[in-house]
Amino acid sequence: MMSLETGDNDLAAVVTDKLHRARRAARACATLSPSEKNAALEAMAVQLWEQRTEIVAANDIDVAQARVQGQTETRIDRLILTEKRIQEMVEGLRQVQDLRDPMGDILEVIERPNGLVIHKIRVPMGVLAMIYESRPNVTVDAAGLAVKTGNAVVLRGGREALHSNVALVQALRQGLANAGVASDAIQLIDRTERESVDLLIRAKGLVDLAIPRGGAGLIERVTQRALVPVIETGVGNCHVYVDGEADPQMASRIVQNAKVQRPSVCNAMESLLVHQAIAATWVPSIAATLNTFGVELRVCERANAILEAAGVAGLRVATEEDFATEFLGLVLAVKVVDSAAEAMEHIATYGTKHTEAIVTENVQTAEAFLSTVDAAVVVHNASTRFTDGFEFGFGAEIGISTQKLHARGPMGLRELTSYKYVIRGVGQVRG
Repeated sequence: MMSLETGDNDLAAVVTDKLHRARRAARACATLSPSEKNAALEAMAVQLWEQRTEIVAANDIDVAQARVQGQTETRIDRLILTEKRIQEMVEGLRQVQDLRDPMGDILEVIERPNGLVIHKIRVPMGVLAMIYESRPNVTVDAAGLAVKTGNAVVLRGGREALHSNVALVQALRQGLANAGVASDAIQLIDRTERESVDLLIRAKGLVDLAIPRGGAGLIERVTQRALVPVIETGVGNCHVYVDGEADPQMASRIVQNAKVQRPSVCNAMESLLVHQAIAATWVPSIAATLNTFGVELRVCERANAILEAAGVAGLRVATEEDFATEFLGLVLAVKVVDSAAEAMEHIATYGTKHTEAIVTENVQTAEAFLSTVDAAVVVHNASTRFTDGFEFGFGAEIGISTQKLHARGPMGLRELTSYKYVIRGVGQVRG
């Protein structure tokens, strides 16, 4: 096994030790039966609930620090843990229990003329390094999916959620121990130096897959510096295009939900594109609706002229940077376009290949959009907020991949697996 090197030998020793422990636990977890894994998940759920008071108290420390630091309310919302949210985590672990265990699936059988029989079989990935920011629910989702798939997981959350993650992982590890499963299958890097991320993503031989989940800066750092395989996730500059043949009431419902229902997450809409044929009447209407929710509009010149004519003045004119920004808050870029083709060109220029939606009653226009737009998820007449592992029926999700190799879109159990070939013979040798 490799050793890690850094200027801070203590940090390197901490990370190396946790990775070796996870590697040993991964070998043990790979042999667990479906019933053993489900028992472990249930024990984890029980411990989360039994320790909810301690978890909320730890989270209160993180939230108080975030307020002192002047974090926005949308970012604080991502951080907060309440008893209700812990109950949702518990339910999420139980939903994962109910999912079919994919381990051991026979993906392909090859029978050779020489009598060899080759089975392609689904197997655990091994050791997952999960690197994420302020949302402590990711801690539980990642741990649950890792256990269900027979993997070990090393968690490195953001400093803003450190107390919360320590409390959550303590409960989860206790649950594993109570079920007779190696608690080392869940590790937390409780050091906040940025170098700890580099140590994880450069740990060839100890980490089988790194999954960064957070803002553009984190994901860029991981993808540029990693020596281990990485799945790029999460940055969601998502668009809704309202076509000239859209149902206006449907469009208003979808746009309101996509922007307002939970603006701090990656599948929230960040840019609204509107066909010029309906812009004069529909843009003032949706602007008034969004205004009631406190949404700040940053509008193109054409949209600005329409709104000024309707008596809405003083709006900020959108810049190139605005159209390229994942706001993660109550800010929305708006552009009027002449055609669906122009909308798709705009998405190709500014999108992040996460989720893109069209609202239209024209089936031909919709199908052209769905087949042309290059994104992990494309949507017709529904909110971008449905890009989610739970909504897809995957149970908890490990993240949403915006790349094309290995995994794309919401990642559940199957995306945390690999495969191997098992050859069975009767003494054949190669001539």
